[in-house]
Amino acid sequence: MTDDVLGGGGADEPGDAPLRVSTLELFFDLVFVFAITQLTGILSHNARTPSRTTERLLMLAGMAGFLIMGLAIPEAFGRDGVALGVGYLIVVVVHGWLYLRVNKNIARLAPFNLVAALLVITAGIVKGDSAYWLWAAALVVQVLSPFVLPVRGRFAIQPAHFTERHGALVIIVLGESVVDIGIGAEGHPVTVSLALSAVLGLALTAALWWAYFGAEDDERAERAMVAADPAARPALALAAYFYAYIPMLLGIVALASGVKQAIVNTGSTLPTGPCVAMGGGVALFLAGSAAFRHALRIGPGRYRLTAAVVALAASWVGVTLSVAAEMALLTLIVAAALAVEQRAVVAMDSVDA
Repeated sequence: MTDDVLGGGGADEPGDAPLRVSTLELFFDLVFVFAITQLTGILSHNARTPSRTTERLLMLAGMAGFLIMGLAIPEAFGRDGVALGVGYLIVVVVHGWLYLRVNKNIARLAPFNLVAALLVITAGIVKGDSAYWLWAAALVVQVLSPFVLPVRGRFAIQPAHFTERHGALVIIVLGESVVDIGIGAEGHPVTVSLALSAVLGLALTAALWWAYFGAEDDERAERAMVAADPAARPALALAAYFYAYIPMLLGIVALASGVKQAIVNTGSTLPTGPCVAMGGGVALFLAGSAAFRHALRIGPGRYRLTAAVVALAASWVGVTLSVAAEMALLTLIVAAALAVEQRAVVAMDSVDA
């Protein structure tokens, strides 16, 4: 839902200087507790805190919709396609209803989301090849809606809250990749090989954390949003936190799916699927982060784009050599790209000075 990207503006109190938990501390905590309970906190922040009974019930209904979607995802293209669409429809209706209380402009965007939800439900009914076309149509509706109805000046974006909320989303998804390490290792004895593969998986996830938080892209993004014309912020939010963010999040998810299968097979090769999931996941994340930087003009992206191509090619290492070698190589690729990038930034800053 593209309007979800525009629904994260919470007011910042003037003169307040709150002490924020560092992203590294959050990442460390996620390794311990997997951060599933953080989801409630993220969902509870909308444009205005839902304090009335009706609003709270609506928020719970929206969470129920997300739960139904989560349950239906494994069989989304089969028996549970309708359930996924219904869950999505619940989320769309609840989100539109809640947001309508603070900004009437949501009524202009809500029909696009409703159409997308109905297309997904229809796909669940018809199944077969036609379902894929309907899914594609739902995606097109979402992606193209901002071009049909420009959002400039229609929504108020509070940069600090907005960027922090979306940064927390990345932390949660990264935490899920740590969960998948545990799921992949479940039921197997903790041998040296298993411990090594778990450490490699964690190192790769940490490299992606470093590419976003360690490189301070979250902080730079906030400064860029603050400096932008308030009327231009909604378009910036869509470019950075929808079109660029979706590949980043999907990249982490793809990586996690590959790591889950690789965790007990580090000394051997795997079929093309999980190996490409790891290499392609890293490539998607790096390409998305390059697009994110470009959208907000917060740093060079060419090094990350180059690394994305190399990461995708590195998938064949897992197919032909071993998945442990692929995970180690992918970590090295990300680290090298960040090192070269940082050196280039420092050189540019020294020239400007």
